[in-house]
Amino acid sequence: MARIAVGGFHHETNCFVPVHTDFAYFVAVSDRPPLTRGKDILTNLPGRAFAMSGFLADMADKHDLAPLVWASGGAGGYVTSDAFERIVGELVGRLSLAMPVDAVYLDLHGAMCSVDFEDGEGEILRRVRAAVGPQVPIVISLDYHTNLTPAMAALTDGMAIYYTYPHVDRPQTGSRAARILDTILTRGRPTARAFRKIPFLIPLNFQCTLVEPSKKIVAKSARGEGGELLDLCYGAGFPPSDLYNCGPAVICHGYSQAAVDAAADALAGHIIDMEDAFAEPLLTPDEAVRQAIAISDKATRPVVIADTQDNPGCGGTGDTTGMLEALVRNGAKKAALCVLTDAKAAAAAHAASEGADITIDLGGCTPLPGVKPFRGTFRVARLTDGRFVCKGPCVGGREGSSVPPLYSLSAA
Repeated sequence: MARIAVGGFHHETNCFVPVHTDFAYFVAVSDRPPLTRGKDILTNLPGRAFAMSGFLADMADKHDLAPLVWASGGAGGYVTSDAFERIVGELVGRLSLAMPVDAVYLDLHGAMCSVDFEDGEGEILRRVRAAVGPQVPIVISLDYHTNLTPAMAALTDGMAIYYTYPHVDRPQTGSRAARILDTILTRGRPTARAFRKIPFLIPLNFQCTLVEPSKKIVAKSARGEGGELLDLCYGAGFPPSDLYNCGPAVICHGYSQAAVDAAADALAGHIIDMEDAFAEPLLTPDEAVRQAIAISDKATRPVVIADTQDNPGCGGTGDTTGMLEALVRNGAKKAALCVLTDAKAAAAAHAASEGADITIDLGGCTPLPGVKPFRGTFRVARLTDGRFVCKGPCVGGREGSSVPPLYSLSAA
């Protein structure tokens, strides 16, 4: 039985959002477990849709786990210096108190940028490595949208990255990380590693692993592991993170430098050969609405327009009005807009009650170039308390809330 320190710190940073993510957000975030310390990790994370959940399911009964700190802030603007230092400082401090340990497992995202460190995960790993020394193995799990960096390769001994986007294999990724760590504990730390950066960005719209070319890239990554290869990892990158190493990359750990280099070169070469397959057209709001209207004339199901740039799931503010204006401007019928966030509009609707008509400025709450509120008269169709439970395969069972949170986002 090994003594393994476990912890995590997630954030997917959209550097083009004009608000920063502060410490209070991580403490009170409502759609996932808030900042969790010590033994609470072992009770709050099992059975959830996180990599840590899968790791704990596989390892809690096999090894002596020393829980540190786990925090997840979803997606948003730069992590403040205060938040980064307080969370990472506590994680490393608890690690120091837990030593000696035989290994470290960290549940990370891979696209965190703080105000001070553009490679947030690289800085976390640097501090953890400094604390445990050069011989203690460090294994991590990462989001498919990780911006892999040389530091992540050099400071880790193994890693597992989600195979799916949409992300339906978070716990399974934690289980893979557990298997990788078990191999290291049995066979020893890997003696070889390779890092290959791909020389282009892949738009989020075209990273889906349900279709080509990403489907085949992920399959090649999965098939490549085994034998002298401990892991063969592909990260598609997160373009809204503004750092030098932004974009897709390959990392491989193993026990033969020749085998590791060959595998990394082959997978990276395949991705580079697929560059043209990622070149898909992007539409303006008006073009998208007109095309959707044309398709809907013969469609038997709703037509979905994806506004990727203002997607809260990748850190967007969720309150821009460009798509709403385009729908109205082009005369779209039976159209629903989801999601537009505006606390003042919600308060006005509750004050007026169901069935009432209200004339308000909707959206445009965040100061963004070219974005303004949409003035209109609206009928309050339905009111709720804003609380819900997710039921899909990506985050099934997670409780959420659209109620204005008990935290603040500080202006950049």
